[in-house]
Amino acid sequence: MKRFYLAVFISIVVLFVAFPVHAEDGTGSHWHYITIGFAMAFASAICGLAQGKAISSACESLARNPGAAGAIRFALLLGLVLIESLVLYTLLIAFLLYFKLPA
Repeated sequence: MKRFYLAVFISIVVLFVAFPVHAEDGTGSHWHYITIGFAMAFASAICGLAQGKAISSACESLARNPGAAGAIRFALLLGLVLIESLVLYTLLIAFLLYFKLPA
């Protein structure tokens, strides 16, 4: 539970740091590029942890019940696709922000 609260706290701190960055008039500050990088790093890290947990649970359930391999494999692949889509959406948003913001 401590890790959850720590992750929430870090997320809130990052969001509060991002507000002043986007409120600037864009004269010589490049903090938005760093913010985009941190967003991609957080999304990739969290999705990597989630995929590891999903694969671990699938392997454990296959070891306990090999007869349900088809259903477990389908649920695992569907879950991995949905988890990975979060990183792809973050990458899309990062590209849109990168090319929209002034250099």
